[in-house]
Amino acid sequence: MGKISCVYKIMPEDDETDLEDIKKQVQELLDVQDIGEENVAFGLKAVKVSCITTDEEGGTDSVEEKLEQLDNVQSYELEHFDKL
Repeated sequence: MGKISCVYKIMPEDDETDLEDIKKQVQELLDVQDIGEENVAFGLKAVKVSCITTDEEGGTDSVEEKLEQLDNVQSYELEHFDKL
């Protein structure tokens, strides 16, 4: 079984979306190692999340299936991943 560390940038629907709500949803769905915010532009912020998954779970595909369930999210992007 191989473990995979992934970092995602999650974009809210707009600048008035509650990022704390998105963070809470992410923490309920994923094995979160670190979570924070990143300034994007003109007051818009994105949620940055680092999580661990495994090859057996489906790797990054399984993480993205879970991210599809998030409310008030415009998009997400895999920024980085490494095998552990």
